[in-house]
Amino acid sequence: MNEPEARARVRADEEALRRSRKTITLGEAAREFWRHPSPWMICTSLAAAVVARLAVGEWTWNDALVPAIMLAVFPFFEWVVHVVILHWKPRKLGPIRLDSLLARKHREHHADPRDIPLVFIPWQALIWLLIGTVVIGLVAFPRTGTGLTFVVGVFALGLGYEWTHYLIHSDYKPRGRIYRAVWRNHRRHHYKNEHYWFTVTTSGTADRILGTYPDPATVPTSPTAKNLHGTP
Repeated sequence: MNEPEARARVRADEEALRRSRKTITLGEAAREFWRHPSPWMICTSLAAAVVARLAVGEWTWNDALVPAIMLAVFPFFEWVVHVVILHWKPRKLGPIRLDSLLARKHREHHADPRDIPLVFIPWQALIWLLIGTVVIGLVAFPRTGTGLTFVVGVFALGLGYEWTHYLIHSDYKPRGRIYRAVWRNHRRHHYKNEHYWFTVTTSGTADRILGTYPDPATVPTSPTAKNLHGTP
């Protein structure tokens, strides 16, 4: 793919989806979404966390403040995870190869963005992420209720992330200005240059502040967008 073609890829994909008869409805997208393990794992954990939070009670203003802070911080958290963990370049420490499952699966995802199972968080890693969230919530906060509010917030944001990321890579037709902007932002990351446009659930919020939201016309097409780091 030459430079002019790559530069127009996102717009062409969007136009193709607009005209294609192969687009799916939101209901069809949702049915496919629930065929994969991570949404069920997160949703079940979220339901259990909500029940636990309601059972504990003892509500304070922190139960409104904590989710508000989490919502504001999440785009930056998402950016850091994407850059540092998912785009981790394999390294060797002596005879040991440092390369996490998340990084390996993300490289596979870049190699084939249309492979829907690769869109989701690997269930093997998700188990530990869910357990770790609960431990942090119960240990890092002085009140159990506030800690459980944190856990509910993390699980809700995680479910939102999985749904948004899946929907972007599905054949669902972009509708609405906000979703179209989110859709376009992430597809630039996959088809134009993997060094920019790291946010997924928002349209360049953290990217704008952290310097990874350039004018697409000024960015060269990356030869490693589908082969991260040029690794075999």
